[in-house]
Amino acid sequence: MSCKHHQQDAARALLVLGLIAAAFPVRAQDAQAGAGQAADAQTVVVTGTRSLNRRTLDSESPVDVIGSKELQGTGSGELATVLARLLPSMNFPRPSGADASDAVRPAQLRGLSPDQTLVLVNGKRRHTSAVVNVNGTLGRGSAPVDLNAIPLAAIDHIEVLRDGAAAQYGSDAIAGVVNIILKKGADGGDVEATYGKYDAGDGEQTTVRGSTGFKLGENGWVRVALEGADRSPTNRAGPDPRPAAGPRRNQVNQVLGDPESHPRTAFVNAQLRLGDAVDWYAFAGYGDRKTSAAATWRTAYTSDTSGVLRTPLFPQGFLPIQDSKSSDSSLVTGLRGDLGGWRWDASVNFGRNRFQLDVDNTVNYTLGAASPTSFYAGKLVSTQDVANLDVARELPVAWLAGPLTVALGAEARYESYEIGAGEPNSYAGTGAQGFSGFRPENAGKNSRNNQSLYANLEGDITKKLSGSLAARYENYSDFGSTRSAKASARYAVTPAFALRGTASNGFRAPSLAQQFYTITTTNYIVVNGVNTAFETGTFPVNSAPAGALGAQPLKPERARNLSVGAQWQPIRNWTTTVDLYRIDIDDRIVFSSNLQLNNTLKNTLAAQGIYVGAARYFTNAVDTRTKGVDVVSTYRWNLQAGARADFTLAYNHNDNTVRRVAATPALLAAQGLVLADRQTVNRLTVGSPKDKLGLSTDYTRGIWNGHVTVTRYGKFTVPQNDPALDQTYDPQWVLDVSANVRLATRWRLTAGADNLTNRYPAQVTSAGNLNVNGTNRYSGFAPNGFNGRFYYVKAAYAW
Repeated sequence: MSCKHHQQDAARALLVLGLIAAAFPVRAQDAQAGAGQAADAQTVVVTGTRSLNRRTLDSESPVDVIGSKELQGTGSGELATVLARLLPSMNFPRPSGADASDAVRPAQLRGLSPDQTLVLVNGKRRHTSAVVNVNGTLGRGSAPVDLNAIPLAAIDHIEVLRDGAAAQYGSDAIAGVVNIILKKGADGGDVEATYGKYDAGDGEQTTVRGSTGFKLGENGWVRVALEGADRSPTNRAGPDPRPAAGPRRNQVNQVLGDPESHPRTAFVNAQLRLGDAVDWYAFAGYGDRKTSAAATWRTAYTSDTSGVLRTPLFPQGFLPIQDSKSSDSSLVTGLRGDLGGWRWDASVNFGRNRFQLDVDNTVNYTLGAASPTSFYAGKLVSTQDVANLDVARELPVAWLAGPLTVALGAEARYESYEIGAGEPNSYAGTGAQGFSGFRPENAGKNSRNNQSLYANLEGDITKKLSGSLAARYENYSDFGSTRSAKASARYAVTPAFALRGTASNGFRAPSLAQQFYTITTTNYIVVNGVNTAFETGTFPVNSAPAGALGAQPLKPERARNLSVGAQWQPIRNWTTTVDLYRIDIDDRIVFSSNLQLNNTLKNTLAAQGIYVGAARYFTNAVDTRTKGVDVVSTYRWNLQAGARADFTLAYNHNDNTVRRVAATPALLAAQGLVLADRQTVNRLTVGSPKDKLGLSTDYTRGIWNGHVTVTRYGKFTVPQNDPALDQTYDPQWVLDVSANVRLATRWRLTAGADNLTNRYPAQVTSAGNLNVNGTNRYSGFAPNGFNGRFYYVKAAYAW
C-alpha cells in the first residue's frame, strides 16, 4: 500500500543530493587528512565500562554519544521523539485513542519491547512509569521508563549502549542502555523559547526552557534546569458517515492525533567537595504532565436504525476525554571518593511515578439521566528505592599491556506498585464510558525487593587486544535468583581498523505492573470481520479469575546476546562502525490475546462476581530471535574561512522472528480460544519498521548554521488475526531542515521545518471496518506519526 506524499520527485532529488554529499568527503579525504578530528570518536564514555578513560573509538561495544546541540536541534521538545529521529535503532510511534498510552508513549530499541531497554540518569537506574500499555499499540503489555518526563534543558549529553548489559546493570538491559548525563558546573547558562505549529493549522506548541549554574560554597556547584510547554492537540480523523451519528452525521466527531498536554519539569544537579578525597553529590527532578486525550466517539443513537438515544445527557453524541496527570519525582544522593587507591561511590536512589486519571464529557449508562458527566477513575503509583556501593581501581599486572581495572559492587532495590480505586460512579454497572474506573477489588499495593552483587574486569591484554569480563548475581523476593555474565573484546588489526565483539546472557524480571495490574474496560475485537466492543477484564496472573482461565505465575525473561563489529578510521575526521547482532529471548512476557469468552467461561467468572465478555492476562508465551546490523559513519570536512560540514550516515536493519509460542491452556483450547493469537505474536515481529536510514548534513560558517536530515522509515505491518486484514505500509521518506544564526555572540535564532515535504502514511484500510467507518484514518503504528509538516522558530540566549 503506497504512502501519501507531496513533491515526490523533489524529495528523491534531495535524497540523491544527500548521498552525493555524504560520498564527496571520502573523495576529498587526502586533502583533509591533516584537519581536525571527529569529536564523537574521541569522547570518553562511562556507559558499559568501569574504566576512567574509555573512548567511543576504543569501546568493545557500540556506544552512541548525542550532545545537547543535537538533542535541541529539532522542532520537538519530547526526548523520546528526538532520540527516535537521531538513532536509527529507536522507534517511537504516536498512538492515539489508546487510553493512558496516549499520555505516556513507549519507545523501542532494536524492535524489542520498550521495557527491555534500561534507562539511567548519571549512571543511576531511573524509575519506570506506572502506566501499562494494554491496548493495541506497539509495546503492548510493557510499563517502561517515561523518557519524556526528563527535560531537554537538563541534559548535557546521552550515551546509548547498543548491547546487552544485564551483567553490568541488572534487569531490563537486553536491547541496550540509555544513559542520560545531566549538565554540571557553576559556569554558564542558557534560556530558549520555541514556537511551532503544524501545516494543517493545529498542534500549536510553545516551549520555554532554561538552565543555569551557581557556586555552592568554595568547592561546589549546583545546576538548575526548568522547562515548561503547552501543546495543543492535533486531529486527523475523518467525518462520520454513520446514521447513528444523528445530527452530527458527516461531521468530524472523533479526535485522532496528539493529545493536548502541559508538561512542567524542574531538575537540579549538585556537587560539593567535603575533603581532599570525598565529594557529596545529588540530583533530583520533579515534573507534572497534564494530558487530555480523546477516547472513542459515542454516536447519538444506539444503532443506525434504532433511533434510540444512548443517553439524554448527550443527544448529539459525545466524545469521552481522559484527563490525566502524570507526576514524576526522583532523588539520588551519595558520596564518592578515593581510599587506598580504590574509587568508591555509595548512593541512595528514590523514584516515583504517580498517574491519576479523570474521565470527562462522558456518562455511566447504568446511572441513566442521573449520571454525572465527569468521574475520578483512580490512580496508579510505581516507586523504586535503591541503595548501592561501587568500588573500582586499576591494578598493575605484569603480563598485561596496561593496568587491569577491577570493579566490584552491591545493590539493594525495593519496588512497589499501587492501584487506587476510582469513585463508585466511575465503575458502577457498565462504568464510565471511555474508561471504567478502577474498582475496590482492583485496588491494592504490592512490593518486592532484590539484592545483587557484581564484578567486572577490563584492560588491555596487549597493545592491540583489549577485553573485559562481567558477572552479576541477583536474588528477587518474588521469583528467586538469576545469574548473568558478559565477555567482550576488541582487536586493533591496524591503527585504522579494529574488530570487536561481545557475548552475554541477561534477563528481565517481570515488572510488578505486569504481575498485578487489573482493570475492566471496553475494548474492540474483530468478530466475523467487524470491529465489536466488549467489556474486557484484565486480571493479575495470581488472581482467581486468571487462574480459572489457565494463568501461570510469571517467570523472568532470559536473553542471550551476541555481537560482532568493525571500526574503521582511515583518517582522523572519518569514522565508520558496522555491528552485527543477534538477541535470543526466551519466555517473553506478552499480554495475552483478548479472549472472547463463551457462556461456559462467562459463567465461571460470574460465579466469582466478575461479569465480562472478554478477558486477558500476562503470560510467558513467546521465544524470539532478533538479528540485525547497525552502521554509523561520520565525517567532518573542514573548509576555508573556518567553515565546516559534518556528514552522518546511520542505518539499522532489524529482523524479528518467533522461535516458539507456548501452548494454549487446555481449558481455553477446549473453547476454541488461543492464548497468544496471531495478532499478539506478529506485533512482536512485523509491527515496527524493518529498517531505518538517516542521512544528515550540518554546515557551519561564521555565525550561520544549517542542518538537513533525510530519514527513510522501512516498511511495517499492522497485523490482525485474519491474515486478509493485515495492512503493510510502504517505506516513507521524511525531510527535516533547519537554519540558525548567532547574533551579538550570545543570541541564536532558529527556523526549521520537520517533515518539510508533508509526508503522511497510507490510510487505514476499510476492510473489517478497521478504520471505524473512515473516522480513524491513520495507524498509531506509523513510526513518524501522521501529523504532517511542522514549522517552528526558536530564540535562545546563552551566557
